[in-house]
Amino acid sequence: MTTNGEIVGKRAYPSPNPAIRLTEITYMSQGLRVKGLLAEPKASGTYDGFLYLRGGMQNIGMVRPARVAQFAAQGFIVFAPYYRGNRGGEGRDEFAGQDRFDAVYGVDVLKRFCNDNIHVFGFSRGGIMALWTAILRKDITSVVTWAGVSDATATYWERTDMRRMMKRVVGGTPNRAPEAYDARTPLFEVEHITAPVLIIHGLRDENVDIEHARQLEFYLKDAQKIYETWYYEKFTHFFPSEVNRLVVRMLCNWMKVQ
Repeated sequence: MTTNGEIVGKRAYPSPNPAIRLTEITYMSQGLRVKGLLAEPKASGTYDGFLYLRGGMQNIGMVRPARVAQFAAQGFIVFAPYYRGNRGGEGRDEFAGQDRFDAVYGVDVLKRFCNDNIHVFGFSRGGIMALWTAILRKDITSVVTWAGVSDATATYWERTDMRRMMKRVVGGTPNRAPEAYDARTPLFEVEHITAPVLIIHGLRDENVDIEHARQLEFYLKDAQKIYETWYYEKFTHFFPSEVNRLVVRMLCNWMKVQ
């Protein structure tokens, strides 16, 4: 009988960086075979773990090998779940429903390769996944949410282009199924987070409104949690590449001192 987080398949994956080894991993999550991408520096050493939680749904926002390798090059072993129902994985993507456990058990995959420090990073939709991972596990060293979703109900009203998908996946509108949206919203459970949280957000973000960051900040402060905010006045959901590279280095350094 297989257990959650158990690796049941591996295959070499082409790497854009000759110093980083990529492997596609198949692992178990709630009885489903789920896939993800592992990135390891080839240089020998002991590395912290970095759980990379992608944004988007299905093929939109899919894990990019270059991005995962970029974080591994900062001195981490990185694992990026695709989430269930993606790239040949079993089940279906639920936008932070039961698929949150694909992130939670991704930590167990990482632990087979890295030291005891596990950092969780979520971008966009990955932000909601990162927060749930930190709520449901007590072995997380730090959490970073970049342009992260924190409120499922707000996402429905803000993103008219996602409403059909969310109605189908969640089971109705927030007016028809408010409890289903609340059950996906980690804000109400942040008192269970034990790791320090870094919130990164552009004030001109039109994909994930700055209010997601401000609400998260409010709830963390109210629960007397350790957190930090990096707000960027001029930037949208996607930062210019030069700034992006700088922020990647800064957030990785922040993780390493937690």
